[in-house]
Amino acid sequence: MMKVYHFPQKYLIFVVPAVLIFSFIVGLNTDTSALSNTILAATIVMIYATMVGLRVDELTKLKSESKLIGVSFLVNFIWIPLVAMLFGLTLLSDHPQLFAGLALVSLLPTSGMTIAWTGIQKGNIPAAVKLTVFGLIIGSVLTPWYLLIMVGQYVPVDIWNTFQTIFIVVFIPLILAQITTRVLLKRYSREYFQKKIKPNLSPLSVWGLLYVVFVSTSARSEMILQNGELIVVAAVSIVLFYIINYTFATFIARKVFSRNDGIALVNGTVLRNLSIAIGIAATSFQGEAALLVTLAFMVQYQSITYYAKFAGKRWFKPAEADERMQAKSV
Repeated sequence: MMKVYHFPQKYLIFVVPAVLIFSFIVGLNTDTSALSNTILAATIVMIYATMVGLRVDELTKLKSESKLIGVSFLVNFIWIPLVAMLFGLTLLSDHPQLFAGLALVSLLPTSGMTIAWTGIQKGNIPAAVKLTVFGLIIGSVLTPWYLLIMVGQYVPVDIWNTFQTIFIVVFIPLILAQITTRVLLKRYSREYFQKKIKPNLSPLSVWGLLYVVFVSTSARSEMILQNGELIVVAAVSIVLFYIINYTFATFIARKVFSRNDGIALVNGTVLRNLSIAIGIAATSFQGEAALLVTLAFMVQYQSITYYAKFAGKRWFKPAEADERMQAKSV
C-alpha cells in the first residue's frame, strides 16, 4: 500500500498527463460537474500536507522577504498583463473574447497550487503563503480596473469572497497543520518527525493535486470538444503565454534570489488563480473566454509538472542551494 501511496509523487511527470487524458475521456462520457463542490476540500488537503511542520513565526517575517514580495508584484501586475496585452494585439486581435479570457488569466495571480508546488519542490513555503495572500487581495482590487483598460469592460470582483477563499484555502490548512504538528511532536522527537513522518505526508499533497486535476478537467471536457475551431488559436496563445512567463520568472529568480525564494517567486507568478478566472469568464463574458481559461487549467497543471522536474535538475538543484546563498552573502 505504501508503494501505491508514494507512486504518484515518484512518477509525477507521467502520472499528471495520464490523469489529464483519463479525466478528458471520463468527462466526455460522464457528468462530473457535481464533483466541483469537492475541489475546495481537496485543495485544503493538498495545502495541509505541505504545511505540517511549518513554523508560524516564519509567516510574520515580512521584512526579510520584502524584496521577494515586491518583485512578485511587479511581475504579476506589470509584466504578465503586458504579455497578455501583446497577445491581444497580435494572435488574438480577431478573437476579442479569447483575449478577455487571457486577460482574466493574467490578472489573477497565485492559488493553492502556488503553496502546494512550492512544498513539492522544497522551496520557501512561508514566502509562498505570503505571495498567495497578498497576490489574491491586490489582484482582486486591481482586476476590475485592469479589465476596463484591457477589454473595455468593468467587471467587479467580490473582495469579501476573496477573503473567504484565503481563509479557507490558506488559514484552515495552516491551523489544522499546526494542531497536527503539536500532537506529533508531543509523541515523537523533531528528528524522527522530520526524517520519518514529514516525508510520508508529501504524497498526500500530490493525491490532492491529482484529484483537483481530474475534477477540473473532466467537468470541462465537452466544452473543449464542442469548440474545436477555436482550440488551436486558444491553445497556441495560452502555451506561449506560459512559456514566456516561465522563462522571465526563472531568469529573475536565478539572477536575484536564492534557490528556495526563487521557487516561490516562479510559483507565485506563473501559476494563476484559474478557479476565480473561470467563474468570472463564465458569468461576465461569452463562452470563448471560458474556453481559453479551461485550456489554461490543462496547460498549467501539465506545465508545472514538467517545469518542476526539469528545473530541479537544471536551475533549482537542492545541492546548489547552500552555495548560492553563500555567494549572495559575499
